[in-house]
Amino acid sequence: MMNTFQVNVQDRLAIISLDRGRSNPINHQMVQELAAFIKDLENDDAVGGLIITGKEGFFSSGIDLIEAYDYNEEQSKAFWVDFLDLQRQLAAFKKPLVAAISGHSPAGGCVMAICCDYRVMAEGKFVIGLNEIPVGIIVPDSIFNLYAFWLGQRKAYQYLMEGKLHTVNEALEAGLVDEVCPPEQLLSRAEKKIRAYMQMNAFTWSQSKLNLRKDLIAKLSGDQSATLDKMLEQWWAPSTRQGLQMMIQNLKSKSTTAN
Repeated sequence: MMNTFQVNVQDRLAIISLDRGRSNPINHQMVQELAAFIKDLENDDAVGGLIITGKEGFFSSGIDLIEAYDYNEEQSKAFWVDFLDLQRQLAAFKKPLVAAISGHSPAGGCVMAICCDYRVMAEGKFVIGLNEIPVGIIVPDSIFNLYAFWLGQRKAYQYLMEGKLHTVNEALEAGLVDEVCPPEQLLSRAEKKIRAYMQMNAFTWSQSKLNLRKDLIAKLSGDQSATLDKMLEQWWAPSTRQGLQMMIQNLKSKSTTAN
């Protein structure tokens, strides 16, 4: 039973629709459920491809700061270890994987999207990008490697260092997303792309994907404990906690006005 997303499988295509609150913030439960499900899909011969999507207005707002703020040290470490491992698992997923980005997709939402083979994004006043640094989260090189895989090192470096969030059109121009379409066409466009992948010989396609991502997967699979220790140290620093508190107050006031 998955509590943080819904799954629909039709004609060998699985669609995961993230479904947690209004904005699909990523908590530890979502990371664990996604990891377990994706592992099952990887070994399921009845499924030839996977689309990940969100809900209207939000793909995912990223890490659930409200919940993550309250994790103790042990829970925080477990969360980040599992989140970085989910990133590796998604990037190394051997079957076609397409993101249908249904709305805002900052930080952790963007990380999930850039693990995919192709990204279609809904038109609208949405943002996508990696804004970890302004939030007070040290960026691990694994996330830089993933960003640079699509954007090239120079752009990935500059965007990360300024915590840039792109509009939909900026994302398309930068090569962060591959296609933009009206929201009502999002899933059909994503499906068209993934079915084209799925029509090819699955073994040839899969082995080629893993070959072309070999260096990336190796980087994502490397020992990240030193980086993680630094990230966690900074996560608990008083200045970071203070910044997070302010962000959380903003988030809470937004959600009360939204309801």
